[in-house]
Amino acid sequence: MTSSDPKKLRLGIPKGSLENATIELFRRAGFVITTSSRSYFPAVDDPDLECMLIRAQEMARYVEDGILDAGLTGLDWVEENAADVATVVDLIYAKQSFGKVRWVLAVPETSDVHSVKDLQGKIIATELVATTKRYLEKNGVTAKVEFSWGATEVKPPVLADAIVEVTETGSSLRANKLRIVETVLESNTQLIANHASLRDDWKRRKLDDIKMLLEGAINAMGKVGLMLNVRKADLESVLGVLPALKNPTISQLSDAEWLAVNTILDETAVRRIIPRLKEAGAQGIVEYPLNKIVM
Repeated sequence: MTSSDPKKLRLGIPKGSLENATIELFRRAGFVITTSSRSYFPAVDDPDLECMLIRAQEMARYVEDGILDAGLTGLDWVEENAADVATVVDLIYAKQSFGKVRWVLAVPETSDVHSVKDLQGKIIATELVATTKRYLEKNGVTAKVEFSWGATEVKPPVLADAIVEVTETGSSLRANKLRIVETVLESNTQLIANHASLRDDWKRRKLDDIKMLLEGAINAMGKVGLMLNVRKADLESVLGVLPALKNPTISQLSDAEWLAVNTILDETAVRRIIPRLKEAGAQGIVEYPLNKIVM
């Protein structure tokens, strides 16, 4: 950029398994990011942002070096690279779910390995080499750690005695007849930033805004809004049916006998609660989706 260019925040979007989940999270937060198979520079509808697609494994290094002001990657890759970056916010989402992931030590179901101690002198295949070596050292185990370029689950028992692999549900490991021995590291997605970028007041404020909106989008996941009308005489019965994030908002309607009630519910509970609300006297019940809940 030249000195006449408007100031921009250079933001790394993780390319690969987290890409779609990240773009969807930003959409819910109010940012439309559009990718192209021909470009590593996605379009974004915020003129303050300049996005770049970077593999999550490399994100922390580019943020540390200041090539990017900030980026989204896993705690696992921050630790793997021993990167000196600032954590702006923990964002609990993954490629398949909105939870944490685990890097686990796994062996064939028939293996006689039952703890990390049993891997003395053995071969372990993983993409998370440095972290695995530190884990072995912490447990006083000397083993050979080989970098795996992919398809790590198929390597035991012929090419390796064990693997350290990331999992959300464990289904892929079970499908490959592997058994989890121990958890090496629990990880979640983080918005990380370059220390110098955080010292820039404009960039810090922009990151704080993004943090608030992303957290709001995550808070709203699995939630819906519900509004309904109820006679004052039936209010106590209706409130007895409603579990709420906070106390429902109750307002007077133009008819003195009627009140409007607004609340937030778990989406999975709505199918059970709406019939009970109707029985309790609620009318004009409307369910609506939520994009953000800002605490």
